[in-house]
Amino acid sequence: MAKDDYYDILGVSSDADEGELKKSYRKLAMKYHPDRNPDDAEAEQNFKDLNEAYDVLKDDQKRAAYDRFGHAAFENGGGGAGQGAGGFGGFSGGFGDIFEEMFGDTGGRRGGGGASQGSDLRFNMEIGLEDAFKGKKTDIRVPTSVACDPCKGSGAAAGKAPATCGTCHGQGRVRAQSGFFTVERTCPSCGGQGQVIKDPCRTCGGAGRVEKEKNLSVTIPEGVEDGTRIRLSGEGEAGLRGGPAGDLYIFISIKPHRLFQRDSANIHCKVPIPMTTATLGGTVEVPTVDGKRARVTIPEGTTTGHQFRLKDKGMTILRSRARGDMFVQVTVETPQKLTKKQKELLGEFDKAGKNTKTHSPESAGFISKVKEFWDDLTE
Repeated sequence: MAKDDYYDILGVSSDADEGELKKSYRKLAMKYHPDRNPDDAEAEQNFKDLNEAYDVLKDDQKRAAYDRFGHAAFENGGGGAGQGAGGFGGFSGGFGDIFEEMFGDTGGRRGGGGASQGSDLRFNMEIGLEDAFKGKKTDIRVPTSVACDPCKGSGAAAGKAPATCGTCHGQGRVRAQSGFFTVERTCPSCGGQGQVIKDPCRTCGGAGRVEKEKNLSVTIPEGVEDGTRIRLSGEGEAGLRGGPAGDLYIFISIKPHRLFQRDSANIHCKVPIPMTTATLGGTVEVPTVDGKRARVTIPEGTTTGHQFRLKDKGMTILRSRARGDMFVQVTVETPQKLTKKQKELLGEFDKAGKNTKTHSPESAGFISKVKEFWDDLTE
């Protein structure tokens, strides 16, 4: 069954700001909270959906992923909505956000068992336009946290095991009645872990993870664009005390190219041509982004700014066999440092075309408009 849109669940538009999200969430959370709707399965489900939606949209990175990929961004270990066992009665995200301002930290996201998920990491990668065209495989080194080998991520010394917290009895949270509501707080004894380590591992100090650089092999697909984000599931920071690792997000940026300008799937290139070729016509050879060459036929009388389209000579398209087009814009180059003979020939050409409008139609048209302008001023 398809999930409802998170923005629809919260009753806000897709461009709603943080204040609008929080205001709508508080209102609906009060409406559907289980304490107000005992034995109401529909209200309970609405409350779960509401917390899942708010948990994603209040986080800038998760919201960006959802806006781009929808619910698919959090499938197959996507690290998004619905994770963890926090909140009221097992609801992810919990009702705790409402009480954070009223009663302080409620610890709604951290479940018992001593383990918590590691943070997601970001890695910025700059590649060339050619690599974006054909894709590439590369190795990267990411500073991160990995599971501690001596304690196998448990945080306890060899031969020892974490003990259940006596304050929260392994739940990681303690409850307190406050009028109409039951408020849950992070356990002050174990910090929400549900377990305490009396004899911590000397290598990691009881955290179950250590700082280390990780070597990863990354495949950049063909046709990636500037700003494309690649997610490597489980390659983020190691979880605390054996918890699941976060994800690694690789953000792609593309270096400016010395010849080409990219416009989505299309490529633009400016090519200078001699005045004689522009006047008499001919052919020019231009490079293409795939490293090959293409010939462009220049018709007689071509002027600066004229564009020629080379079909299927542009960029590859992500997850497609199609390619964009290449647009060649010519610039007619004015001759410089002429010889005496060349100057004489151009002078003869100029004299031969003095009395005709066909050789320089734009100049003749401009001169005609100037004369009309002057005539109007003298009338």
